[in-house]
Amino acid sequence: MAKVKTAYYCQNCGAQYSKWQGRCNSCGDWNTIVEEIVEKPDKKAWKSSAKTEAKRVAKPLRLNEIETAPQYRWKTGNNELDRVLGGGLVPGSLTLLGGEPGIGKSTLLLQISLSFPYKVLYVSGEESQQQIKMRAERIDPNSTNCYILTETKTQNIFRQIEEVSPEVVIIDSIQTLHSDYIESAPGSISQIRETTSELIKFAKESNVPVILIGHITKEGSIAGPKVLEHMVDTVLQFEGDRNHVYRILRSHKNRFGSTHELGIYEMQGSGLREVSNPSEILISKNDEDLSGTAIASTLEGMRPLMIEIQALVSTAVYGTPQRSATGYNVKRLNMLLAVLEKRAGFKLGAKDVFLNITGGISVDDPAIDLAVVAAILSSNEDIAIEKDICFAAEVGLAGEIRPVTRVDQRILEAEKLGFAKIVISKQSKLPKTSYTIEVIKVSKIEDVVSQLFA
Repeated sequence: MAKVKTAYYCQNCGAQYSKWQGRCNSCGDWNTIVEEIVEKPDKKAWKSSAKTEAKRVAKPLRLNEIETAPQYRWKTGNNELDRVLGGGLVPGSLTLLGGEPGIGKSTLLLQISLSFPYKVLYVSGEESQQQIKMRAERIDPNSTNCYILTETKTQNIFRQIEEVSPEVVIIDSIQTLHSDYIESAPGSISQIRETTSELIKFAKESNVPVILIGHITKEGSIAGPKVLEHMVDTVLQFEGDRNHVYRILRSHKNRFGSTHELGIYEMQGSGLREVSNPSEILISKNDEDLSGTAIASTLEGMRPLMIEIQALVSTAVYGTPQRSATGYNVKRLNMLLAVLEKRAGFKLGAKDVFLNITGGISVDDPAIDLAVVAAILSSNEDIAIEKDICFAAEVGLAGEIRPVTRVDQRILEAEKLGFAKIVISKQSKLPKTSYTIEVIKVSKIEDVVSQLFA
Protein backbone atom coordinates (compact mmCIF):
# COMPACT_ATOMS: atom_id res chain seq x y z
CA MET A 1 0.00 0.00 0.00
CA ALA A 2 1.16 3.56 -0.72
CA LYS A 3 1.77 5.80 2.20
CA VAL A 4 -0.53 8.80 2.45
CA LYS A 5 1.13 12.04 3.42
CA THR A 6 -0.56 15.34 4.18
CA ALA A 7 0.98 18.62 3.06
CA TYR A 8 -0.13 22.24 2.96
CA TYR A 9 0.05 24.15 -0.31
CA CYS A 10 -0.59 27.79 -1.20
CA GLN A 11 -3.24 27.79 -3.90
CA ASN A 12 -1.83 31.00 -5.36
CA CYS A 13 1.90 30.35 -5.75
CA GLY A 14 2.28 26.65 -4.92
CA ALA A 15 4.55 27.05 -1.88
CA GLN A 16 4.57 23.97 0.40
CA TYR A 17 4.40 24.05 4.22
CA SER A 18 4.51 21.38 6.89
CA LYS A 19 1.65 22.97 8.86
CA TRP A 20 -1.17 25.40 8.28
CA GLN A 21 -0.65 29.13 8.63
CA GLY A 22 -2.78 32.11 7.77
CA ARG A 23 -0.44 33.93 5.42
CA CYS A 24 1.85 32.55 2.72
CA ASN A 25 5.44 33.64 3.24
CA SER A 26 6.18 33.33 -0.49
CA CYS A 27 3.47 35.45 -2.16
CA GLY A 28 2.05 37.25 0.90
CA ASP A 29 -1.60 36.30 0.30
CA TRP A 30 -3.89 35.45 3.20
CA ASN A 31 -6.07 32.32 3.61
CA THR A 32 -4.70 30.58 0.50
CA ILE A 33 -2.98 27.63 2.25
CA VAL A 34 -5.00 24.43 1.96
CA GLU A 35 -4.31 20.92 3.24
CA GLU A 36 -3.90 18.33 0.50
CA ILE A 37 -3.29 14.58 0.51
CA VAL A 38 -0.20 13.48 -1.37
CA GLU A 39 0.42 9.79 -2.09
CA LYS A 40 3.97 8.51 -2.36
CA PRO A 41 5.05 4.91 -3.03
CA ASP A 42 6.57 3.02 -0.10
CA LYS A 43 10.24 2.16 -0.02
CA LYS A 44 9.68 -1.45 -1.00
CA ALA A 45 7.88 -0.52 -4.21
CA TRP A 46 10.48 2.13 -5.00
CA LYS A 47 13.33 -0.39 -4.67
CA SER A 48 11.64 -2.89 -6.95
CA SER A 49 11.01 -0.24 -9.58
CA ALA A 50 14.59 0.97 -9.27
CA LYS A 51 15.91 -2.52 -10.07
CA THR A 52 13.92 -2.72 -13.29
CA GLU A 53 14.98 0.76 -14.35
CA ALA A 54 18.65 0.11 -13.60
CA LYS A 55 18.88 -2.22 -16.61
CA ARG A 56 18.20 0.68 -19.01
CA VAL A 57 19.95 3.47 -17.20
CA ALA A 58 21.43 6.19 -19.43
CA LYS A 59 25.20 6.36 -19.82
CA PRO A 60 27.21 9.57 -20.11
CA LEU A 61 28.55 10.28 -23.60
CA ARG A 62 31.06 12.73 -24.97
CA LEU A 63 29.57 15.61 -26.92
CA ASN A 64 30.98 14.33 -30.21
CA GLU A 65 29.54 10.84 -29.53
CA ILE A 66 25.94 12.04 -29.29
CA GLU A 67 23.97 11.33 -32.46
CA THR A 68 21.57 14.08 -33.53
CA ALA A 69 18.74 13.97 -36.01
CA PRO A 70 17.42 16.96 -37.97
CA GLN A 71 14.63 18.65 -36.02
CA TYR A 72 11.38 18.79 -37.93
CA ARG A 73 8.20 20.62 -37.02
CA TRP A 74 4.52 20.25 -37.79
CA LYS A 75 2.89 23.25 -39.38
CA THR A 76 -0.32 24.21 -37.59
CA GLY A 77 -1.81 26.00 -40.59
CA ASN A 78 -1.75 29.23 -38.57
CA ASN A 79 1.15 31.43 -39.65
CA GLU A 80 1.07 33.67 -36.56
CA LEU A 81 1.21 30.71 -34.16
CA ASP A 82 3.94 29.02 -36.21
CA ARG A 83 6.00 32.21 -36.03
CA VAL A 84 5.70 32.42 -32.23
CA LEU A 85 6.49 28.70 -31.81
CA GLY A 86 9.59 29.07 -33.97
CA GLY A 87 8.30 27.33 -37.07
CA GLY A 88 5.62 24.93 -35.82
CA LEU A 89 4.92 22.26 -33.23
CA VAL A 90 7.79 20.00 -32.25
CA PRO A 91 6.74 16.32 -31.89
CA GLY A 92 6.68 15.26 -28.24
CA SER A 93 6.63 18.84 -26.94
CA LEU A 94 4.34 20.24 -24.25
CA THR A 95 3.00 23.77 -24.82
CA LEU A 96 1.16 25.84 -22.20
CA LEU A 97 -1.17 28.64 -23.35
CA GLY A 98 -2.35 31.17 -20.76
CA GLY A 99 -4.60 34.22 -20.88
CA GLU A 100 -7.50 36.04 -19.27
CA PRO A 101 -11.00 34.52 -19.30
CA GLY A 102 -12.81 35.24 -22.57
CA ILE A 103 -9.69 36.45 -24.37
CA GLY A 104 -9.96 33.68 -27.01
CA LYS A 105 -7.70 30.81 -25.87
CA SER A 106 -10.24 28.07 -26.55
CA THR A 107 -11.27 29.70 -29.83
CA LEU A 108 -7.67 29.83 -31.03
CA LEU A 109 -6.92 26.18 -30.23
CA LEU A 110 -10.27 24.97 -31.59
CA GLN A 111 -9.58 26.90 -34.77
CA ILE A 112 -6.18 25.24 -35.03
CA SER A 113 -7.71 21.82 -34.30
CA LEU A 114 -10.16 22.23 -37.18
CA SER A 115 -7.50 23.38 -39.66
CA PHE A 116 -4.81 20.85 -38.64
CA PRO A 117 -3.99 18.31 -41.39
CA TYR A 118 -3.36 15.75 -38.59
CA LYS A 119 -5.72 13.82 -36.34
CA VAL A 120 -6.45 15.97 -33.26
CA LEU A 121 -8.05 15.02 -29.96
CA TYR A 122 -9.57 18.09 -28.29
CA VAL A 123 -10.24 17.33 -24.61
CA SER A 124 -12.48 19.78 -22.78
CA GLY A 125 -13.26 19.76 -19.09
CA GLU A 126 -15.24 23.01 -19.15
CA GLU A 127 -17.67 22.71 -22.08
CA SER A 128 -19.95 20.01 -23.43
CA GLN A 129 -19.58 18.48 -26.88
CA GLN A 130 -22.68 20.35 -28.06
CA GLN A 131 -21.26 23.71 -26.99
CA ILE A 132 -17.98 23.03 -28.75
CA LYS A 133 -19.81 21.96 -31.91
CA MET A 134 -21.82 25.19 -31.95
CA ARG A 135 -18.57 27.18 -31.81
CA ALA A 136 -16.86 24.93 -34.37
CA GLU A 137 -19.69 25.41 -36.89
CA ARG A 138 -18.97 29.15 -36.95
CA ILE A 139 -15.28 28.50 -37.68
CA ASP A 140 -15.08 25.45 -39.96
CA PRO A 141 -18.07 23.08 -40.09
CA ASN A 142 -16.44 20.72 -42.63
CA SER A 143 -13.53 19.46 -40.51
CA THR A 144 -13.21 15.67 -40.16
CA ASN A 145 -9.84 15.34 -38.38
CA CYS A 146 -10.91 16.76 -35.01
CA TYR A 147 -12.24 14.49 -32.22
CA ILE A 148 -14.01 16.12 -29.24
CA LEU A 149 -13.85 14.50 -25.79
CA THR A 150 -15.39 15.90 -22.60
CA GLU A 151 -13.50 14.25 -19.73
CA THR A 152 -11.54 15.35 -16.67
CA LYS A 153 -9.98 12.11 -15.37
CA THR A 154 -6.56 11.50 -16.90
CA GLN A 155 -6.90 7.71 -16.76
CA ASN A 156 -10.03 7.88 -18.96
CA ILE A 157 -8.34 10.37 -21.29
CA PHE A 158 -5.37 8.05 -21.86
CA ARG A 159 -7.78 5.17 -22.48
CA GLN A 160 -9.46 7.18 -25.26
CA ILE A 161 -6.07 8.22 -26.63
CA GLU A 162 -5.18 4.55 -27.08
CA GLU A 163 -8.39 3.98 -29.07
CA VAL A 164 -8.26 7.14 -31.22
CA SER A 165 -4.44 7.33 -31.65
CA PRO A 166 -4.34 11.10 -32.22
CA GLU A 167 -1.31 12.91 -33.61
CA VAL A 168 -1.96 16.05 -31.52
CA VAL A 169 -3.68 16.36 -28.11
CA ILE A 170 -5.21 19.61 -26.80
CA ILE A 171 -6.31 19.91 -23.15
CA ASP A 172 -8.79 22.64 -22.16
CA SER A 173 -7.82 23.22 -19.40
CA ILE A 174 -5.15 21.73 -17.11
CA GLN A 175 -6.93 23.09 -14.01
CA THR A 176 -9.96 20.85 -14.67
CA LEU A 177 -8.03 17.54 -14.83
CA HIS A 178 -7.62 15.16 -11.91
CA SER A 179 -5.81 11.86 -11.39
CA ASP A 180 -6.75 8.85 -9.26
CA TYR A 181 -3.24 8.80 -7.83
CA ILE A 182 -3.80 12.04 -5.92
CA GLU A 183 -6.63 12.43 -3.42
CA SER A 184 -7.35 16.13 -3.77
CA ALA A 185 -9.74 18.37 -5.70
CA PRO A 186 -9.19 19.27 -9.38
CA GLY A 187 -7.26 22.51 -9.73
CA SER A 188 -5.25 22.01 -6.56
CA ILE A 189 -1.49 22.30 -6.60
CA SER A 190 -0.82 18.58 -6.26
CA GLN A 191 -3.37 17.68 -8.96
CA ILE A 192 -1.92 20.17 -11.45
CA ARG A 193 1.59 18.87 -10.81
CA GLU A 194 0.55 15.20 -11.09
CA THR A 195 -1.64 15.54 -14.21
CA THR A 196 1.02 17.62 -15.97
CA SER A 197 3.73 15.06 -15.21
CA GLU A 198 1.49 12.30 -16.61
CA LEU A 199 0.96 14.30 -19.81
CA ILE A 200 4.70 14.98 -20.10
CA LYS A 201 5.44 11.28 -19.78
CA PHE A 202 2.85 10.49 -22.46
CA ALA A 203 4.16 13.18 -24.84
CA LYS A 204 7.80 12.12 -24.55
CA GLU A 205 7.10 8.38 -24.89
CA SER A 206 4.61 8.64 -27.76
CA ASN A 207 6.20 11.64 -29.54
CA VAL A 208 2.78 13.32 -29.67
CA PRO A 209 2.71 17.12 -29.10
CA VAL A 210 0.37 18.24 -26.32
CA ILE A 211 -1.08 21.75 -25.93
CA LEU A 212 -2.48 22.82 -22.55
CA ILE A 213 -4.69 25.78 -21.68
CA GLY A 214 -3.94 27.32 -18.28
CA HIS A 215 -5.90 29.79 -16.18
CA ILE A 216 -4.23 32.95 -14.92
CA THR A 217 -4.35 34.73 -11.57
CA LYS A 218 -5.53 38.29 -10.95
CA GLU A 219 -1.90 39.46 -11.26
CA GLY A 220 -1.75 38.05 -14.82
CA SER A 221 0.57 35.08 -14.16
CA ILE A 222 -0.41 31.50 -14.94
CA ALA A 223 -2.33 29.92 -12.04
CA GLY A 224 -0.87 26.97 -10.18
CA PRO A 225 2.63 26.25 -9.01
CA LYS A 226 5.50 28.02 -10.74
CA VAL A 227 7.00 24.58 -11.39
CA LEU A 228 4.24 24.10 -14.00
CA GLU A 229 5.96 26.61 -16.28
CA HIS A 230 9.31 24.88 -15.69
CA MET A 231 7.87 21.46 -16.59
CA VAL A 232 6.52 22.39 -20.03
CA ASP A 233 8.62 23.14 -23.12
CA THR A 234 6.85 26.30 -24.27
CA VAL A 235 4.83 28.95 -22.43
CA LEU A 236 2.61 31.20 -24.55
CA GLN A 237 0.62 34.18 -23.30
CA PHE A 238 -2.52 35.40 -25.07
CA GLU A 239 -2.99 39.09 -24.32
CA GLY A 240 -5.36 41.86 -25.26
CA ASP A 241 -8.23 43.98 -24.11
CA ARG A 242 -11.66 42.41 -24.45
CA ASN A 243 -13.00 45.85 -25.40
CA HIS A 244 -10.71 45.84 -28.46
CA VAL A 245 -10.73 43.37 -31.33
CA TYR A 246 -6.97 42.77 -31.47
CA ARG A 247 -5.13 40.02 -29.59
CA ILE A 248 -1.40 39.48 -29.14
CA LEU A 249 0.28 36.10 -28.73
CA ARG A 250 3.68 36.21 -27.01
CA SER A 251 6.18 33.52 -26.07
CA HIS A 252 7.55 33.71 -22.52
CA LYS A 253 9.53 30.45 -22.76
CA ASN A 254 10.51 28.34 -25.74
CA ARG A 255 13.02 25.48 -25.64
CA PHE A 256 12.86 25.08 -29.42
CA GLY A 257 12.99 28.66 -30.65
CA SER A 258 13.15 32.36 -29.91
CA THR A 259 10.99 34.15 -27.34
CA HIS A 260 11.14 37.43 -29.27
CA GLU A 261 8.44 36.61 -31.81
CA LEU A 262 4.91 37.96 -31.72
CA GLY A 263 1.57 37.00 -33.28
CA ILE A 264 -1.34 39.41 -33.81
CA TYR A 265 -4.97 38.37 -34.32
CA GLU A 266 -8.26 40.14 -34.89
CA MET A 267 -11.33 38.73 -33.12
CA GLN A 268 -14.26 38.29 -35.49
CA GLY A 269 -17.56 36.45 -35.37
CA SER A 270 -16.08 33.55 -37.35
CA GLY A 271 -13.01 33.23 -35.11
CA LEU A 272 -9.57 34.80 -34.94
CA ARG A 273 -8.19 36.31 -38.13
CA GLU A 274 -4.43 36.48 -38.62
CA VAL A 275 -3.09 40.02 -39.06
CA SER A 276 -0.21 39.84 -41.51
CA ASN A 277 0.46 43.60 -41.62
CA PRO A 278 -0.34 45.03 -38.16
CA SER A 279 1.14 48.47 -38.92
CA GLU A 280 -1.78 49.37 -41.18
CA ILE A 281 -4.44 48.54 -38.57
CA LEU A 282 -2.64 50.31 -35.71
CA ILE A 283 -2.51 53.63 -37.58
CA SER A 284 -5.78 55.53 -38.01
CA LYS A 285 -6.85 56.62 -41.48
CA ASN A 286 -8.02 60.08 -40.40
CA ASP A 287 -7.57 62.63 -43.20
CA GLU A 288 -7.74 65.67 -40.93
CA ASP A 289 -4.61 67.21 -39.45
CA LEU A 290 -4.98 66.75 -35.69
CA SER A 291 -2.51 67.88 -33.07
CA GLY A 292 -1.21 65.48 -30.42
CA THR A 293 -0.62 62.55 -32.77
CA ALA A 294 2.74 61.00 -33.70
CA ILE A 295 3.82 57.76 -35.37
CA ALA A 296 6.55 55.62 -33.78
CA SER A 297 8.53 52.77 -35.31
CA THR A 298 8.82 50.04 -32.70
CA LEU A 299 9.89 46.40 -32.58
CA GLU A 300 7.81 43.60 -31.09
CA GLY A 301 10.18 40.67 -31.06
CA MET A 302 11.68 40.45 -34.53
CA ARG A 303 8.77 42.25 -36.19
CA PRO A 304 8.85 46.03 -36.82
CA LEU A 305 5.57 47.84 -36.20
CA MET A 306 4.34 51.37 -36.85
CA ILE A 307 2.10 52.50 -33.99
CA GLU A 308 0.14 55.67 -33.40
CA ILE A 309 0.63 57.62 -30.17
CA GLN A 310 -1.96 60.15 -29.05
CA ALA A 311 -1.37 62.81 -26.41
CA LEU A 312 -3.66 65.38 -24.84
CA VAL A 313 -2.24 68.27 -22.84
CA SER A 314 -4.67 70.63 -21.10
CA THR A 315 -4.72 73.03 -18.18
CA ALA A 316 -5.25 71.23 -14.86
CA VAL A 317 -8.71 71.92 -13.44
CA TYR A 318 -7.82 70.68 -9.98
CA GLY A 319 -4.79 71.51 -7.89
CA THR A 320 -2.76 68.40 -8.73
CA PRO A 321 -2.26 67.75 -12.47
CA GLN A 322 -3.17 64.31 -13.76
CA ARG A 323 -0.77 61.94 -15.50
CA SER A 324 -2.49 59.05 -17.26
CA ALA A 325 -1.15 56.57 -19.83
CA THR A 326 -2.80 53.67 -21.65
CA GLY A 327 -0.41 51.09 -23.09
CA TYR A 328 2.64 52.99 -21.84
CA ASN A 329 4.59 53.13 -18.56
CA VAL A 330 3.35 56.06 -16.44
CA LYS A 331 6.70 56.39 -14.67
CA ARG A 332 8.50 56.78 -17.98
CA LEU A 333 5.91 59.35 -19.04
CA ASN A 334 6.65 61.38 -15.89
CA MET A 335 10.38 61.14 -16.64
CA LEU A 336 9.91 62.48 -20.18
CA LEU A 337 7.75 65.34 -18.89
CA ALA A 338 10.50 66.26 -16.41
CA VAL A 339 13.09 66.21 -19.23
CA LEU A 340 10.89 68.49 -21.37
CA GLU A 341 10.52 70.97 -18.52
CA LYS A 342 14.15 70.90 -17.43
CA ARG A 343 16.00 70.64 -20.74
CA ALA A 344 13.61 72.15 -23.29
CA GLY A 345 11.92 74.82 -21.17
CA PHE A 346 8.29 73.71 -21.64
CA LYS A 347 6.14 74.47 -18.59
CA LEU A 348 4.07 71.29 -18.20
CA GLY A 349 4.06 71.04 -14.41
CA ALA A 350 0.59 72.60 -14.06
CA LYS A 351 -1.03 70.76 -16.98
CA ASP A 352 -2.87 67.46 -17.30
CA VAL A 353 -1.18 64.99 -19.67
CA PHE A 354 -3.02 61.98 -21.10
CA LEU A 355 -1.26 59.46 -23.34
CA ASN A 356 -2.74 56.61 -25.37
CA ILE A 357 -1.30 53.98 -27.72
CA THR A 358 -4.02 53.11 -30.19
CA GLY A 359 -5.12 49.56 -30.94
CA GLY A 360 -5.21 48.41 -27.32
CA ILE A 361 -1.60 47.18 -27.26
CA SER A 362 1.07 47.84 -24.63
CA VAL A 363 4.60 48.80 -25.66
CA ASP A 364 7.71 49.03 -23.49
CA ASP A 365 10.22 49.73 -26.28
CA PRO A 366 12.30 52.84 -25.39
CA ALA A 367 12.46 53.66 -29.12
CA ILE A 368 9.02 55.26 -28.92
CA ASP A 369 10.26 57.93 -26.47
CA LEU A 370 10.81 60.50 -29.20
CA ALA A 371 7.33 59.93 -30.64
CA VAL A 372 5.83 60.36 -27.16
CA VAL A 373 7.71 63.66 -26.75
CA ALA A 374 6.61 64.82 -30.21
CA ALA A 375 2.95 63.98 -29.50
CA ILE A 376 3.04 65.83 -26.16
CA LEU A 377 4.64 68.93 -27.71
CA SER A 378 2.22 68.81 -30.63
CA SER A 379 -0.76 68.84 -28.28
CA ASN A 380 0.76 71.49 -26.03
CA GLU A 381 1.48 73.85 -28.94
CA ASP A 382 -1.68 72.78 -30.84
CA ILE A 383 0.37 72.21 -33.99
CA ALA A 384 -0.24 69.08 -36.04
CA ILE A 385 2.70 66.90 -37.07
CA GLU A 386 2.96 65.94 -40.70
CA LYS A 387 1.38 62.55 -41.41
CA ASP A 388 4.31 61.29 -43.47
CA ILE A 389 6.85 61.60 -40.64
CA CYS A 390 7.67 58.99 -37.97
CA PHE A 391 10.12 58.63 -35.07
CA ALA A 392 12.53 55.99 -33.75
CA ALA A 393 14.81 57.12 -30.93
CA GLU A 394 15.24 57.04 -27.16
CA VAL A 395 15.32 60.16 -24.99
CA GLY A 396 17.88 60.38 -22.18
CA LEU A 397 17.70 62.29 -18.91
CA ALA A 398 20.01 64.98 -20.24
CA GLY A 399 17.66 65.62 -23.15
CA GLU A 400 19.92 63.83 -25.63
CA ILE A 401 18.49 61.67 -28.41
CA ARG A 402 19.96 58.19 -28.07
CA PRO A 403 20.22 55.48 -30.77
CA VAL A 404 18.10 52.31 -30.68
CA THR A 405 18.68 48.74 -31.83
CA ARG A 406 18.02 47.51 -35.37
CA VAL A 407 17.29 50.98 -36.69
CA ASP A 408 17.69 49.71 -40.26
CA GLN A 409 14.63 47.45 -39.90
CA ARG A 410 12.61 50.34 -38.55
CA ILE A 411 13.59 52.57 -41.46
CA LEU A 412 12.74 49.87 -44.02
CA GLU A 413 9.32 49.31 -42.44
CA ALA A 414 8.57 53.03 -42.55
CA GLU A 415 9.80 53.11 -46.14
CA LYS A 416 7.54 50.19 -47.07
CA LEU A 417 4.47 51.89 -45.60
CA GLY A 418 5.04 55.08 -47.57
CA PHE A 419 6.43 57.47 -44.96
CA ALA A 420 8.48 60.35 -46.36
CA LYS A 421 10.63 61.15 -43.27
CA ILE A 422 11.90 59.36 -40.19
CA VAL A 423 13.61 61.06 -37.23
CA ILE A 424 16.42 59.06 -35.56
CA SER A 425 19.42 59.72 -33.36
CA LYS A 426 22.51 61.34 -34.82
CA GLN A 427 24.57 58.55 -33.26
CA SER A 428 22.75 55.78 -35.15
CA LYS A 429 24.94 53.74 -37.49
CA LEU A 430 23.18 52.90 -40.73
CA PRO A 431 24.36 50.01 -42.96
CA LYS A 432 23.01 51.67 -46.10
CA THR A 433 24.17 55.02 -47.39
CA SER A 434 20.91 56.01 -49.05
CA TYR A 435 17.17 55.35 -48.59
CA THR A 436 14.14 56.46 -50.54
CA ILE A 437 12.82 57.84 -47.24
CA GLU A 438 14.44 61.01 -45.86
CA VAL A 439 16.39 60.22 -42.66
CA ILE A 440 16.55 63.16 -40.25
CA LYS A 441 19.24 62.86 -37.58
CA VAL A 442 18.93 64.84 -34.34
CA SER A 443 21.08 64.94 -31.22
CA LYS A 444 18.87 66.71 -28.63
CA ILE A 445 15.27 67.68 -27.99
CA GLU A 446 15.88 71.26 -29.13
CA ASP A 447 16.68 69.92 -32.61
CA VAL A 448 13.33 68.11 -32.72
CA VAL A 449 11.49 71.27 -31.67
CA SER A 450 13.21 73.30 -34.39
CA GLN A 451 12.46 70.65 -37.00
CA LEU A 452 8.75 70.20 -36.18
CA PHE A 453 7.53 73.42 -34.62
CA ALA A 454 9.73 76.10 -36.17
